[in-house]
Amino acid sequence: MRLPKEVLKEVFGFDSFRGLQEEIIEHVLDGGDALVLMQTGGGKSLCYQIPALCLNGITVVVSPLIALMRDQVESLKQLGVRAAGLNSTLTLTESTQVEQSMVSGQLDLVYVSPERLLTKTFLDLLNRCDVALFAIDEAHCVSQWGHDFRPEYLKLTTLHERFPQVPRLALTATADGPTRRDILERLSLQAGRLFVAGFNRPNIFYRVVSKDNPRKKLLHFLESEHSGESGIIYHLSRSKVEDTSQWLVDQGYSALPYHAGMSKKLREKNQDRFFKEEGVIMVATIAFGMGIDKPDVRFVAHMDLPKSMESYYQETGRAGRDGEKSTAWLAYGVGDIGKIINFIDISDSPVEQKRVERQKLEKLLGYCETTLCRRQVLLEYFGETLKQPCNNCDTCLEPVESFDGTVAAQKALSCAYRTGERFGTMYIIDVLLGVKNERIQSFDHDKLSTYGIGREFSKEEWRSIFRQLVAMGLLKVDIEGHGGLRLGPNHRPVLVGERTIHFRRDAGRLSKQKKRKAEKQLGKSTFNNPSDDALFQALRACRMDLAQEQGVPPYVIFHDSALSDMVQNKPHTLEEFSMLHGVGEAKLKRYGNDFLTVILEELQN
Repeated sequence: MRLPKEVLKEVFGFDSFRGLQEEIIEHVLDGGDALVLMQTGGGKSLCYQIPALCLNGITVVVSPLIALMRDQVESLKQLGVRAAGLNSTLTLTESTQVEQSMVSGQLDLVYVSPERLLTKTFLDLLNRCDVALFAIDEAHCVSQWGHDFRPEYLKLTTLHERFPQVPRLALTATADGPTRRDILERLSLQAGRLFVAGFNRPNIFYRVVSKDNPRKKLLHFLESEHSGESGIIYHLSRSKVEDTSQWLVDQGYSALPYHAGMSKKLREKNQDRFFKEEGVIMVATIAFGMGIDKPDVRFVAHMDLPKSMESYYQETGRAGRDGEKSTAWLAYGVGDIGKIINFIDISDSPVEQKRVERQKLEKLLGYCETTLCRRQVLLEYFGETLKQPCNNCDTCLEPVESFDGTVAAQKALSCAYRTGERFGTMYIIDVLLGVKNERIQSFDHDKLSTYGIGREFSKEEWRSIFRQLVAMGLLKVDIEGHGGLRLGPNHRPVLVGERTIHFRRDAGRLSKQKKRKAEKQLGKSTFNNPSDDALFQALRACRMDLAQEQGVPPYVIFHDSALSDMVQNKPHTLEEFSMLHGVGEAKLKRYGNDFLTVILEELQN
């Protein structure tokens, strides 16, 4: 049997394991079952790919999406690994060839969907194979509490029943306590080990902004931090996806839409461009979800609020999978809260599940409105403690000032009540500010005692206060009343002065000094030396040429982090090139001379 460390270096080009990888791999090689929770980009795939190359027999990887299978199979082939995928895109002849290779022992890994895996034909095929390991990727799909529940995952206990001697490794990047327990129970993994490798993504900068003039804020974000870089922008609705995509194109960006209402052919075409071209922005609904394994996504922007912390973590985790500096950017407002609550209420989910989903939303609102380090709040949700503030989120770089907002809360709650608990945020703010318009006068709300009593705050400041009141549950968004604000169940202690309220004071315009400091820390990763930057761009061009020749995404040849390593070390020989991060034997043989030629030519210029 090959040794794991030898495989790590010879095949994958890495000198050492990260975190719990080595312990997990040894456990699997000893025949143990396990559930692995490891942050996106933390190297989950190696936990089953290396055992697959050490064990005799074939490793069967259960994967929920064709795009994910295709991407991982191509990446493994680039490394010289015998891998294949079985999915609906293959012809009958191609499928038959893969099946024959499985039986004859000519494959190390085969990727298959849960639907195909559970067919009688495939299970019978497995009886004729020497199966060494089952790897169940995206294992949170088995849980009703998970954010991507897939009913077919529930039947995967069949593997344990039919092949009790074969170890099973379930893997996910996103699972809170209830979801973990659900995975262990539904996959009959209670006797296996639980490995929790941590959820921290230190390379991701987290920022939340208020949802006033969101397009202007998004454009500034793209121009100042991520010009020319790949990213994903999420919207809740298909129409907004289309509108924002076209708007970005009009602004000069290479942007594409993606949602379930598009034809399958167009979705696949846009996804293919996103993977294979540089600097493409995908504007999408959550239909563009699992399987996004593109390592050089430099930002994920949410133009609408996700439904839970799990969804937020999973979606933002598609940024910076290569470990390079990236950004998670979120704009939200009171209107988003009503939409999410509406989605929960109109769903066919049981009452208990709706209750849990509401609690998850409340946790996300708390994250959005926190005055603490965002990373600490995010990690605490998943049961992980970060002892010191991260200094890589907006609340760390620009500490949020808080103030005693008890009187402001009383004014806001009183005004919502006196206007009938049926008007939206902006109308109530207009009443508080004493705005004179026909609508207010038609309801005689200019005669209320709360009319004009809130002039000490601006409209933007009141918007922030109302957002926080909703996040605290002191106001509720009434969906049936078309978004009107109603008093929450715990409003009375605030109104009568028995409870003190503190609000975060949203930052206004940054001083020039602070703005320069923030942009310096948040700006995209570039080389200070112009010659190094020129070398990096030349290496990217070489990578793109090679990728286009083969019809594969550039990152399956080398990640940006590997190109950066080439720039920093500037190897002159194949032996020096072989020492770079991510350069294994197959890639050294296949690409070493191409990239060395570029490096040496640039050094002569």
